[in-house]
Parts: sequence; structure tokens; C-alpha cells
Amino acid sequence: MTQPKEQVRAKWQSLVSEQQESGPSVAAFCRARELHTSQFYYWKKRLREAATPQFVEVRVAKPHLSQRDTCSALGSTIEVRLSNGRSLVVAPSFDASHLRALLAVVESES
Repeated sequence: MTQPKEQVRAKWQSLVSEQQESGPSVAAFCRARELHTSQFYYWKKRLREAATPQFVEVRVAKPHLSQRDTCSALGSTIEVRLSNGRSLVVAPSFDASHLRALLAVVESES
């Protein structure tokens, strides 16, 4: 009569754990218990693979960015480099009159 799969798995899990905790080599452990080493390694590998998840679910969340950060993240900002080495970074929806006023102030301070 054959044993149910769960019982066989539990038996081999117990043997693999016992060998790992006891210290002797796999060959010595198997000789003492009259087990085939190839069968022991088969079950050791099978149990390790069963314990390792094959797929891990990953959920990608959208980052919580402000409008300014979103523009920067998307690379849609405009950088204005001034002759004095300074630069201004503005969003594509900038107000041109505000930019002119800002440029006049920055350029006058050079």
C-alpha cells in the first residue's frame, strides 16, 4: 500500500531537516538509515524548490508627485541657462511675463 503524498513529503522533510541539524555528511547519514543518496538529494532539491515561490506578485504604485515634480520626472521642464552661469527651470505652462520679469532681476544682479 502506498503512502499519501503529504505523508511521503513530511517523511522526507523530516529526514532532510534531521540530516542538516545532525552534522554528518549526506553519505554517512544515508548509510546509517539505509537510504539511497540519490533519492535523498532528489527530495532535498524538491523540498527546497517547493519552499521557494516561483512567482512573486509585484504591484507598481504611481508615485505621489506634485505638479512640479511630475513635470521634472517626465523631463518636460525647460531650463534657461543665463550668461552669468545661473539657470532657471520652468514648467512648460510658465507665464512669459513672469519669466521676463524674473530674467530681468536675475540678469541685473550679475
